Amino acid sequence: MDGKISQIPLVVTNKEKSLAFFIEKAGFVKKTDVTGPGGYRYVTVGIAGQDVEVALFEVGSATDPVQKEWSKPWAPGKTPPIVLIVPDCRKTHQELTERGVEFPQAPLDHPWGTTATFKDPDGNLFSISQLRGWSKT
Repeated sequence: MDGKISQIPLVVTNKEKSLAFFIEKAGFVKKTDVTGPGGYRYVTVGIAGQDVEVALFEVGSATDPVQKEWSKPWAPGKTPPIVLIVPDCRKTHQELTERGVEFPQAPLDHPWGTTATFKDPDGNLFSISQLRGWSKT
């Protein structure tokens, strides 16, 4: 296959509340914000300078009958964490904690690096990981 991953869907209970969390607390940027003719608002967030986006999908918001049917089993906070690589896990943990982000797992050292896990308002998990020997350059 020739392609690339462009978006990861994230199930949330309130799109506006989640958007505010990611922008104001987690430090993401809004990538897409479009409302179609049927009234469905499509919103994505991501890390500045990167192509991969997180598409915020609000439970029960599908307007297309087919999408509404196949999205019935989706629920917030029921998936493994999305992993973000950071240059300094402890520094990022401190910055996000100061902004009010809740961390069920504080920074923990492993043989391969350091990791901490935070959650959004719906309990969706995100791990910030600093790999040994990794640098931002």
